[in-house]
Amino acid sequence: MSMPTTPPPPALQPYLTARLVALWQKADTIAAEDIAPRVARMEAAPGNVERQVAKSLAKHRWFAVTIPETLGGMGAGHVAKTVLIHRIALVSAAAAAILQATLIPVGAVLHWGTEAQKARWLPQVAQGALLLTIATTEPVAGGHIGGIETRAERCGDEWVISGSKAHVGNSNLAGAHLVIARTADPDAPPSEALTAFLVESDRKGVRVGGHQPKLGLHGFSAGRLDLRRVRVPDENRVGEVGRGLAVAMSSSILYGRPNLAAVSLGVHEKVVETTAAFLKGRPRYGGSLSDLSVVRDRLGEMESRLRTARTLAYHAVHLLDLGLPCDAELINSKYQNHALVVQSAQAAMELHGAHGLSADYLLQRLWRDAQCTYPPAGTGEVQRIRLAEAALDEDPIQWSERLSPAPAWTPPRHAPA
Repeated sequence: MSMPTTPPPPALQPYLTARLVALWQKADTIAAEDIAPRVARMEAAPGNVERQVAKSLAKHRWFAVTIPETLGGMGAGHVAKTVLIHRIALVSAAAAAILQATLIPVGAVLHWGTEAQKARWLPQVAQGALLLTIATTEPVAGGHIGGIETRAERCGDEWVISGSKAHVGNSNLAGAHLVIARTADPDAPPSEALTAFLVESDRKGVRVGGHQPKLGLHGFSAGRLDLRRVRVPDENRVGEVGRGLAVAMSSSILYGRPNLAAVSLGVHEKVVETTAAFLKGRPRYGGSLSDLSVVRDRLGEMESRLRTARTLAYHAVHLLDLGLPCDAELINSKYQNHALVVQSAQAAMELHGAHGLSADYLLQRLWRDAQCTYPPAGTGEVQRIRLAEAALDEDPIQWSERLSPAPAWTPPRHAPA
């Protein structure tokens, strides 16, 4: 018997076709039935990598939400991707992170891979036989792409790659990694110095580090990848030599940022829902805490932040599906969704008092998970710099305009657009 679902709020009607509403409802059902029962175990053993959630997501082809139907995917577009991540994050941000982390390199292959590469790699993802990662961040350089030290040297028809990557999402689940490596001299500009490669986990010289639990997102692996003279054929190169920065940046803007916005949104919605239920059920002065004007003021501010975050998240990916230039909207969506959920999570903690600190109470998990959407796909400082470029009309590239959007579902004739 299916679990009850929450219908989309009316404010999202402009973005959701009938088919997307059905996907929303299905995501709610699967999250309640397949993911929610695993959350307690994930929290109790944060040092373990959650594998069953990935299998459930694969079973429903959700790793293939943006992969064209001709390659076995759903061909559903970016709003559909946001629906899935958002609704899953409402139940488990870690499960949503497992989904979104593979969708980033999938996007890179879609936009930069050859037809042969798409036919080789993407059907495997669609079938659930293969997960991918994007390996850009390094132990020393961090997220500074221009400081990447991992090197790839040409040797005939092969490349020899050596270096280390850190905070690689799904590192312990993936069968292949999209590695960004330096292929030019250190003094070359980043726009010409880097190249992207797909590196299988079972190649000689590849070592995936053990899972190290983080503050939040328990069960989601984001570990280290070491490459020691790993040989890959040139056919594993994604994009032209020297175009690795473009591969990484476009994937981060078109996939990474809206994906993280959706994770933050799911957490945010749960924070507000949990807080409202607590305040209504907490007796005080012959009524409940929710009757007090000072409490209502703070809860109203949380609700305002949530509605703003929701609109930002869905409006940005709607523009992306339409093929309109919207890099700044995608960047702002990630930036504001994180900032807003952190503010609401802190307010919720204060409204709960000591009750919010209980290790077995949902709120402390939500507070921890909210912190984890800040570093990936660029910190707040990075987002603000990019937004300043937009304000100064200095946007060097509009990836949302330059790269065709993933094929999006078209509404049935009897459904509202």
